[in-house]
Amino acid sequence: MYDHKIISQANLATWRAKTKLQGKKVCATNGCFDLLHAGHIKYLYESSKYGDIFIVGCNSDESVRQLKGNDRPIQTEKDRALILSALECVNFVSIFEDKEAVNFLQTVQPDFYIKGGDYTPDSMDRQEKEAVTTHGGKIVLASMLQGKSSSSIISKIRHKNER
Repeated sequence: MYDHKIISQANLATWRAKTKLQGKKVCATNGCFDLLHAGHIKYLYESSKYGDIFIVGCNSDESVRQLKGNDRPIQTEKDRALILSALECVNFVSIFEDKEAVNFLQTVQPDFYIKGGDYTPDSMDRQEKEAVTTHGGKIVLASMLQGKSSSSIISKIRHKNER
């Protein structure tokens, strides 16, 4: 199994200390990753190129509900983390409880924090930006495949089932 790539929040600081001692550059991103699709794959693969180690912060079930509504997530946090950890381009995954990734980023202290191209420097959460830049990290806005989203897939499925 790939679950050895899943790091608990409790072990995240120790993991980061080890990567610093190894002199590894860490790149990070985060998201719900509720239904993995082609847009996610392209984004994750491109994001992984910014460092030696790529870690993905995965929103917990409760934080997904806060962000997306009570009918989400479709898949449990454990399933989403396992799917992400099975990807060759993803070195590690950590589930975080908060709606925003601030605590995850403060602990991981990424050298590069990659956000989807649907964000701008002005639309990003201020605390997330500070969590990255305070430790010297750089923020990268990655391109995204247009028309690809978990929400659009769910909508399409619901629409077909209503017929």
